[in-house]
This record gives sequence, structure tokens and C-alpha cells, in this order.
Amino acid sequence: DKICVSRVRRIVGCVCATLIMCISFWGVVNARLVRVTPYDVTINKEARDENGQKMDSMKIVLVADLHLGYNIGCSQMKQMVMKVNQQSPDLIVVAGDIFDNEYDALDDPDQLVKIFRQLKSQYGVYAVYGNHDIDEKILAGFTFGSGREKKVSDPRMDEFVKRAGMKLLRDESVCIDQSFYLYGRPDAEKVGRGISRRKTPKELVNGMDLKKPVIVLDHEPRQLEELNQAGVDIDLCGHTHDGQLFPGNITIHLFWKNPYGYRKVGNAHQIVTSGVGLFGPNMRVGTKAEIVVVNVDFR
Repeated sequence: DKICVSRVRRIVGCVCATLIMCISFWGVVNARLVRVTPYDVTINKEARDENGQKMDSMKIVLVADLHLGYNIGCSQMKQMVMKVNQQSPDLIVVAGDIFDNEYDALDDPDQLVKIFRQLKSQYGVYAVYGNHDIDEKILAGFTFGSGREKKVSDPRMDEFVKRAGMKLLRDESVCIDQSFYLYGRPDAEKVGRGISRRKTPKELVNGMDLKKPVIVLDHEPRQLEELNQAGVDIDLCGHTHDGQLFPGNITIHLFWKNPYGYRKVGNAHQIVTSGVGLFGPNMRVGTKAEIVVVNVDFR
């Protein structure tokens, strides 16, 4: 009997170890596969250019959480750029966490710049910073340092974004083709260089013609109710990674009203992507790396 019990334990142990190894291997592979996730959104507003020409629809590609650094580099970005360009987007937006805290962790900054400059869209590429787009040391997936100092982006990060052809929005808006507004918010937790307090939803629409569509780019999916009240039509976000690893994709619902996917409040639509890259463990289990295609119809 003792021999049988011991044998069963060994078998169970071997099965569990094999299962863990298989899941871990798949997690590493899965993290490198960039999928395409589409959403259809209807805005009950007209979009007209300065000549009065009506825009019936628009295709936006949303990417976020690239986390360029120790785990993510040129190979992943080449795949992302290829998938984005295959969509023939009108507008490309990057919802923060471009970097993984340390600029020096980039495998080849010049090559990465060349890769990003291959992105193609009618209206260009716009970006905001997230909570990891700051100069802060990381160790084993955790950030550390003095909590008393205000942490901001490394100046080399700012220069990289500019060289890469991205237009960085720092709590400011741009009216694109006189047809619609795009507003880029600083991160809710770490607002960055030159910003002491980020504007509220009501403040950010001040001066806008709210008859035109208003699209907000924000790293963290917060304040959808307030954005709806202010007259915002679409809120595009990242940050959550959809939990990245099982069971995180389940428990993350305890912390966010919309940790992943689509949510609507009033007339405001919110889309949260699980992101392209990853933070900490070099794997995804139960979640996916993705770019998001937002097909917008104007009515």
C-alpha cells in the first residue's frame, strides 16, 4: 500500500510539473503573438472638414502598453507595425506605457525608431504617456526608488517619441482635419514633466465645439461617467493588460469597472486594450497581446 501511494504521488507530481512546464511554455509563446481585435462604434454626431465635406466613418487603431525594454524589442514591434499597417488606419493612437521605465533597457533605440516610422495612417500617430513612461529603476518586475521625488520621463524618452514620428499629447487637444477632436490625457497617477495637475473631464472639453466628435486618449480607464457628462464620445485606454496572467484576468474585475474590452455609459464609449507588450513575467496566460481596430461610424 505504501509503495502504491508513493507511486501515485510521483505520477501526480510528474503530471503537475509537466502541466506547469507546458503552460509556461505556451505563456511565453502566446505573449509574442499579436492579435487583431475589432470593435464597432457609432457616434451620433457629424464629422465635417473645413470644406464642409462629411466624414461617414473612420478607422482608428489603438495600441498600448508596449513596455519597450527588457522583454519587448524590435521583433515584437516589427510584428505590431505590420499588423497595424495591414488595417489601413485613418488614425493611430498609443495609449501609454511606451517604455518599461528604463530607457537604457531598449535593445536598439535607432532601429526601433526606424520601425515606428514605418507606421502609416492618414492623420498620423498620436500618443500619451502612462505610469511606466518615467525614469525609474525596476527589479524583478517591481519599481523602486524614493517616493518623495516627482518622477518624470527621461528626456531621451521624449526625444525617442519625437524621432519615432509620434505626436505626444500632454493634457492637450488637437482638432484633426477640422473634423474631430483628439485629447491626450497625462497619466492619472504620474502626470509627468511640466504638469502639476491634470485637467478634469469638464475642463478638458472647455473651448471645444461639442457638436464635433470628441475622442479621448488616456492610459488608465477611469472617469467614464464624468467624461460622458462632459460630452466626450470615445475613451481609448490601456494599462490593465487584462490581468496578463490567469487568474489575474478574473481578479482584475475587482479593481476596475472596465478592465478590458467595451463599456458604454450614456453616449460615451470606452475601449480598453490588453496591450501589445507585458510587464514583469515574460508570459501571457489566459490573455492576449493585441492591437485594437475601432471602426467608427458618424450619424
